[in-house]
Amino acid sequence: MTLNLRFGLADDGPNNWRYRKKCFPSLFEKYRIDFIGFQEANDFQTDFLNNILTEYDFIGKRSPSPPFWQNNIIFFKKTWTCIYQEHFFLSPTPKIPSRFPESLWPRQCTIGMFKNSDRTLICANTHFDFDVSVQIESAKLIMTRLSHLPSDVPVILVGDFNALPLSPCYNIFTGQDQKPDRKECHLKNVFTRPFPGTHHEFTGDLNGDHIDWILYRGRIVKKDYMVVRDTIHGLYPSDHFPVYATFQWET
Repeated sequence: MTLNLRFGLADDGPNNWRYRKKCFPSLFEKYRIDFIGFQEANDFQTDFLNNILTEYDFIGKRSPSPPFWQNNIIFFKKTWTCIYQEHFFLSPTPKIPSRFPESLWPRQCTIGMFKNSDRTLICANTHFDFDVSVQIESAKLIMTRLSHLPSDVPVILVGDFNALPLSPCYNIFTGQDQKPDRKECHLKNVFTRPFPGTHHEFTGDLNGDHIDWILYRGRIVKKDYMVVRDTIHGLYPSDHFPVYATFQWET
């Protein structure tokens, strides 16, 4: 599952985090999932989720960090072991807090490699800025970092990309800009046209932009996938709908 939490310091009136947070226990009782990628997670939101998701560990929290800081967190079931992790900034200097000059915010990516019995999986979670040129360079950077990891391990990439399918950064991820001999590196979207709306600004509008993606590659096969449009206690968990997918190992 991927979900932009909507950062908890936002002045959202009746949709303020202090009201919305009561949605999450019911949400995760209903959707039993191994990996959850959250974007825009303030530390107190991560701490709250860590308290209710007792069957999970997580990676991606910058510590120490400024009070307003927003992380890209990956929660994972404790049946998995994180055997490798990295966090980097989408910028010309990924190892230090930084951003591209055209980027409004210091955007980031968290990558983990997880092992469960004899299975290994790479999961990445990111949040893109709005400028198209920044999105292109961010996609290239993530693909480069993934290329340094074992090529035989399946990859699931989730996040809020602030871009529509068939945008330039999407084409980089999905191989539309690549030569035929590079097609083995590309990822696929769990959804196909018409792409469902994922951003609704707390309105429940089903026709919003499809900017929250679950992409994947390798020896896994998508099984079920949906945009979760549930209200809980009369509230939406966020101004984005959660996006959910299940996979099975390719035999």
